[in-house]
Amino acid sequence: MSEWFADFKSIELFYLICAVIGGAFLIFKMVLMFIGGDIDADVDIDVDVDLDGGFDMEAGHADSDVGFHLLSLISLSSFFMMFGLVGLTCYRQYHLHALISMVGSITGGSLSVWIIGKIFQGASKLQSSGTLKTADAVGCTGTVYLNIPQNGTGRVTLNFHNHLREFDAITSDGSALDTGSPVRVVEVKARVLYVEAIH
Repeated sequence: MSEWFADFKSIELFYLICAVIGGAFLIFKMVLMFIGGDIDADVDIDVDVDLDGGFDMEAGHADSDVGFHLLSLISLSSFFMMFGLVGLTCYRQYHLHALISMVGSITGGSLSVWIIGKIFQGASKLQSSGTLKTADAVGCTGTVYLNIPQNGTGRVTLNFHNHLREFDAITSDGSALDTGSPVRVVEVKARVLYVEAIH
């Protein structure tokens, strides 16, 4: 094996080491992503606070492009892999000057980072968070599921973003509503819907 590398110059060995290390880390990271071993602690949390003292807190999942950032393991690995491969090809195969091969290798590494970034950006557009914000229920219609007593709380079912959901509800004017009454949401406070009867 050492005979194969005997005629390699120091710059060629540098390019080769960059390509091998970058490629190994890139393959390792991709394998972890595909088998589910990739762990990331980034979680988005949205908190909606209104002046009446209520709050609405919803935790979302990490985005699909969270694995790719400018200084992530994937971007650095892909940069060094392409840096090494392009530099080695330019210098050893095409016998270009060391400075030209260095410019080519930096360009190749940067281009690979840009392409992988675009791939992850495209993948992020295909995702859906699945998080439903209760505040978005204003204007939705539904029916009373459990009687809403006068100045009390009952339950309503709504067709909320094409999902049938059940929420605690109070009438906006304090009146009572029987089961099956059609209602419209007029306000949301602390995950409780304020509804009005639809006549």
